[in-house]
Amino acid sequence: MAGIYLHIPYCRQACYYCNFHFSVSLKSKQELLRAIKREIELRKSFFQNEIINTVYFGGGTPSMLTADEILDLWKSMDLHFNLFGVEEVTLEANPEDLTNEYLFSLKSTPVNRLSIGVQSFDDDDLKMMNRVHHSSTAIQSILYASKTGFENITIDLIYGIPGMTSERWKANLDMAFSLPVNHLSCYSLTVEEKTALAAMIKNQKAPPVDDQLSAEHFELLMVKLDKKGWDHYEISNMAVSEKFRSQHNSSYWSGEPYLGLGPSAHSFKSGIRSWNVSNNAIYIRSLQNEKLPSDSEELTETMKFNEYVMTALRTKEGISKNYIHRQFSKKYPVHFEKELKKINPEFFIPNNEVTRLNQKGKMFADKIASDLFYVEK
Repeated sequence: MAGIYLHIPYCRQACYYCNFHFSVSLKSKQELLRAIKREIELRKSFFQNEIINTVYFGGGTPSMLTADEILDLWKSMDLHFNLFGVEEVTLEANPEDLTNEYLFSLKSTPVNRLSIGVQSFDDDDLKMMNRVHHSSTAIQSILYASKTGFENITIDLIYGIPGMTSERWKANLDMAFSLPVNHLSCYSLTVEEKTALAAMIKNQKAPPVDDQLSAEHFELLMVKLDKKGWDHYEISNMAVSEKFRSQHNSSYWSGEPYLGLGPSAHSFKSGIRSWNVSNNAIYIRSLQNEKLPSDSEELTETMKFNEYVMTALRTKEGISKNYIHRQFSKKYPVHFEKELKKINPEFFIPNNEVTRLNQKGKMFADKIASDLFYVEK
């Protein structure tokens, strides 16, 4: 199994909580698309016998692509890769882009899954994050998508937003569960350096992120999911059933190979991780000169072990002790067993073969993972 990720790094506005500041023009978009198509040609040998089963259009605002532009990129990929086995094709979209007309045009493309950047169904939260859409726009976009025939719809929600009460978070979840949505990705707000939100908090124009409140929101989320019977298959990802899990993201967590195309896109295969330059102009210029604008690193055994611990612990499947014994040299399973005994067992679902977090453990997933990491001396 393998996946392709296309990173389209364009946004209409600079959000307060992220670092997107890319300008948008017809000329620059066309230059970027030509460069991605050239990268596709230069990367044609990346996949050999791997079966490609997912394609993901992600990044800033992929919904700025027209249906014809998506089809053009698809044709270019199909010319150089075997897309016959692709099952899931996701397009990230801003709610304001999903008009009836645009959604109907998407039906002519291979896109069969929509990831809608709702963030919140509360206008005060959206204003806080400098989002251009309103809650009513987000709701309408989901209803339009469902009416148009998109059955696989996921939305992003953010909790821990300054000023967001637990009641507002509950209302967000109630609204999500009332809509034709079968997958959620829920994230705690993190403040990145050199963003508008970071500056506002520093200048006391916005309250700081409250970690305790974020924890309360996450706990409320888990309670809601349990009552609804949803499949909480990864810390930040949940589906109405296993059928609607994100195949593409799941391939990242299980160590499957994937090819990233476009500025800032990352790739992984056979223990080697590579990444493209983030600057649009440099990316485009390099490909105009027939050069791949990327760097790479070969993962050490310790890096592979720590990444496995970090990603597997976040999933419903958990960490397999048998896998560690089979895949890593002797010092790693010895280390794992030793460090695991130091952690309070109340965080885990009892099982001698697999280490899985219970609801309490999920609250401390990052800390538990770091405690299990192997640190070279």
